[in-house]
Amino acid sequence: MVSRDRSPQGGRGRTGRGGRGGPGAQGGSDRGGTDSTGGSREAREERRQRRRSRDTSEESGLVERVVQIRRVSKVTSGGRNLTFNAMVVVGDANGSVGASLGKSTAVPDAVRKGTTQARKEMRKMTLNGTTIPHEVVSRFSGSQVLLKPAAPGTGIIAGGGVRAVMEAVGITDVLSKTFGSTNTINIVKATIQGLATLRDPRAVLARRRGVAPAQDAGPVAAASEG
Repeated sequence: MVSRDRSPQGGRGRTGRGGRGGPGAQGGSDRGGTDSTGGSREAREERRQRRRSRDTSEESGLVERVVQIRRVSKVTSGGRNLTFNAMVVVGDANGSVGASLGKSTAVPDAVRKGTTQARKEMRKMTLNGTTIPHEVVSRFSGSQVLLKPAAPGTGIIAGGGVRAVMEAVGITDVLSKTFGSTNTINIVKATIQGLATLRDPRAVLARRRGVAPAQDAGPVAAASEG
């Protein structure tokens, strides 16, 4: 009777140990599963593309930054289609910057397409030395970006997409804060949109006071004489 009483307890004990081992084994498979492995591969590929973009920028004279690489999986009736999106920012570190999203079935092709399109979309921004002339708030979709001028030596107080845009355009002293959505693509677009709205305060003040540039003096004088 004693042996019969102990045998079920022993069985439960073995089952309990097996039960504890079961979730542990499952947790190990989850930690080393396809998702985590795929994520690490994406991170390594993103770092590799960023190194390549720096090397390319040194050769071309432009600053190229791969901000984000995303893997997009679309399920169709014929199976699962895998594509990649690469957000690339390109600038000359002298006031011009552009950004674009490249899409392809391979990461290098997506980066190349994004870089090519970003170069075409480069536009000149109004700067004040190493910072911006005034404070600006820009919003794109659900992301909002606040940019404030800073004293020399402050550095770029920003992260993610905002830092990439600042480095590409040539700003070394700026304060920034993001609100709302943390989508990197929207943040990059909101930052460039904010930079595009910057104006030179001295030029605006001159226009308000009626002090026109030399090339505009002719038409103004002609209108006054008429």
